[in-house]
Parts: sequence; C-alpha cells; structure tokens
Amino acid sequence: MQTQLQELPPELRRAIEEVVTRALDEDVGPGDVTTLWTIPAQVRAEGCFLSKAEGILAGLAVVEATFAALDPELTLEALVRDGQPIHQGQVLGWVRGRARSILTAERTALNFLQRMSGIATLTRRYVEAVRGTKAVILDTRKTMPGLRLLDKWAVRLGGGQNHRLGLYDMVLIKDNHIALAGGIAEAVRRARKKMANSERKMAIEVEVKTLAELREALELEVDRIMLDNMTLKEMREAVKIAAGRVPLEASGGVSLETVREIAETGVDYISVGALTHSAPALDISLEIE
Repeated sequence: MQTQLQELPPELRRAIEEVVTRALDEDVGPGDVTTLWTIPAQVRAEGCFLSKAEGILAGLAVVEATFAALDPELTLEALVRDGQPIHQGQVLGWVRGRARSILTAERTALNFLQRMSGIATLTRRYVEAVRGTKAVILDTRKTMPGLRLLDKWAVRLGGGQNHRLGLYDMVLIKDNHIALAGGIAEAVRRARKKMANSERKMAIEVEVKTLAELREALELEVDRIMLDNMTLKEMREAVKIAAGRVPLEASGGVSLETVREIAETGVDYISVGALTHSAPALDISLEIE
C-alpha cells in the first residue's frame, strides 16, 4: 500500500527529500548528544502525534520523509490524511521504532508539520470567508526561503491556489519594472518581443495602481491585471471597466476582516501574502509512550 509520501508527484518528493536532508543536517549535526548519552541504543518506543488545536492537517508526508531519512526502519502510521480537518485532542498518527531515532527526528518533523498545518489552516479561513463569491484565494512569493514548494503545497491543501512559483514561470510587470522600462506599454512590448524569440511561453500580468493605468493595460490585452492597493470603490469600478475582458487580481491590504468585501467587488483573484508569511504554527505535539 502506498504511503502519502509515495503518492506525491516525483518532483515534489525530491524537493521534500532535499529540504528534509538540509533540516536534519542543521539540527542533528555530528549527533544528538543528549539522546545518545541518555537513551540506550536497544530501547524501542512509539509516539503519537496529538493535535492541540483545530485546523487543517498539512505535512504528514514530510514527517514521513523526515523519519525515513534519519532511520528507514522507523514506521509511521497515519490516521489522518493531509488536507483533512483535525480537532483538538485528536491523535493524527503513530511513529514506532528506535527511541533514539524518534527523539532525534522529533523537532524537525514537528517544525514541518506545525508550519505547514498553520498555513493550510489560515488558507482555509480565507477560502471560507469568500465562499459564495467567484474570488479565488492565491498565495504570493512571500514564503520562507528554501521552503517555497512546501509553503505553496500547504496553501493548496488549505483550498487556495498558487500564484507563480518563482520569477521564472510568469511575467509579472510591477510598478518598479514599469518605472524603469518607461511605462506599462513599453514594458509589455519588451516582454512580448523577448518571449517571441524564446521557446518559453507564459502569461503576462501587469500591476496597476489607478483606473487610468487599468484602461491602458486593458488595451494591451495582457493575461491578467493586478489591482494594487485600490479602495473597494476603485475595485468595483475596475470590475465594471474590465467587463470580464481580463481576469482581475486584488492585492494589498487583504486581511480576514477585509477579504469578504474585496471578493464582493467582483474580482477574480485575491492574493494574500499573509498565508505564508504570517500564518501561526498549528499546535501539534509528539507524545512518547
């Protein structure tokens, strides 16, 4: 039977394995001296992952990879799948094997699990807040360096969608690009010229700050337009002006308190940096028996 880790796409599994290796190297170094000096090698144990809060589980597959990297003989029995809701007091799974291995991998495993579950939980709250509108909740590139694929995977597990993964998979022309290129039209023209001479074809999105810039961007027939820090009144007007010709993305000043009103303006997407840069870790512990 496949584990949750084995079910993931190969590129995501490789990314998880690389991140886990770096994290264990950072934490364990030449050895966990406390565990090595206090726990006999022959001692075996089991531990349960216990949720101390309500939320969305994310990262149990990364926990599996963490234990496997440290000691392939450790076994993880998951009782919940990534992406499922969990409640306070719920046992999420069991790890069994050498006590030394469990103790040494514990903190690294929990760091991944708590962070990813926190991101998934916050994302779900945003998704629920806009339910009934057409707005889609997006993440941003405001992720923890080195953990982007995991952060963005957690967003998907929470019900959100990913914006671009990095600087390489979408042309996003923002205010500083516009200023240095000499205007929106010139920036778009240059991007299209380069793309025409390249094998890499991708969407072009333009950031606008005013309704005048919106009208200019609409004439350029770009793939998406980002409304940066516009008021609710401006966003409603922008939706009328665009009239469905180009998807509109609201960005800036988005919180759980404001996201519903933003969604009700009629925008297609709402990007939320807080999903990955401000999500509190979900309280999950590993109880050894």
